[in-house]
Amino acid sequence: MKLDSAVVSLLGLDPNQTSVSSAGGGGMSSASTCKITTKTPDGGDMQYFMKTGKGREAEIMFEGEDASLNAIHNAVPTLCPKSFGHGKFADTTGKSFLVTDYLDLSGRGAPSVGMSMAEKLAKLHTTPAPTPKGYDKPQFGFAVPTCCGDTPQDNTFSSSWADFYANSRLRFILNQSKKSNGSDKQLESLVEQTCTQVIPRLIGDKHLNSGKGVTPVVVHGDLWSGNASAGRLPGMTEPEDIVFDSSACYAHSEYELGIMKMFGGFGASFLSEYHKLVPKTEPVDEYPDRVALYELYHHLNHHALFGGGYRSGAMSIMRNLISKYGDSDKSEL
Repeated sequence: MKLDSAVVSLLGLDPNQTSVSSAGGGGMSSASTCKITTKTPDGGDMQYFMKTGKGREAEIMFEGEDASLNAIHNAVPTLCPKSFGHGKFADTTGKSFLVTDYLDLSGRGAPSVGMSMAEKLAKLHTTPAPTPKGYDKPQFGFAVPTCCGDTPQDNTFSSSWADFYANSRLRFILNQSKKSNGSDKQLESLVEQTCTQVIPRLIGDKHLNSGKGVTPVVVHGDLWSGNASAGRLPGMTEPEDIVFDSSACYAHSEYELGIMKMFGGFGASFLSEYHKLVPKTEPVDEYPDRVALYELYHHLNHHALFGGGYRSGAMSIMRNLISKYGDSDKSEL
């Protein structure tokens, strides 16, 4: 396989000293992957991981993943691969690429060294988000759209976490579901009740932390067990806990826990270690319901992407939350 000249230029490679081979894992249904290996001046090998895809969907995904990986890497360099850039192929029309550190997963399943996953995520979730250009303080959201699965998400900045979650997550993904599955009046009614009744009561900015609200921090955004492993990044001699295929935004730290709970793989010992470093947001007794609320988005996203049984999971979560936090006189359960 010949390496596109845009990638050669981005990385400053010598094509005569560089080879390309296949690699697994794309993070998107239409993405392909490969490993780039090049000789360094000292005679050693340098490796890169590249994703490629066609069309506007790939452009959006790669721009978002580039920004996601670097936001996480800047906060915790040993947690994820660094991105070297993204762009359009110069030699082939309609194709885009993303180039990152090569992550050696040959140590998958082996005991990891260094900081644990709980410690790395705790560091990530206690690093305040930077202030976006044009704003006077950190915001919830992200500078570019990011893809959760194949869904390009609305990351429009908001100073309110409750508003961001209601509008850019729940109402947004409901509209995506309408496009995929058609109108569903019962689902639409419950999502709207969740946005107007549950969210202000459960994660309202004046409700959390005794009125202090929450600080936006970068989250991976799609952290199920398939996007975490033990592996080696450049400079690592032994496998460490690593994440990849990120869908980042600046959010409430507990938002990360919704997808982690939905698909499992992160047990009680992980949560115990994590919460020693990142205490549960006040009110602590509402923590399980907040995590359920954040899990709801991923049920709705999977329903938008795949249809089928994910609707029932979303309906169950919303009915439970509305029964506890909603206006019973107006609820249609």
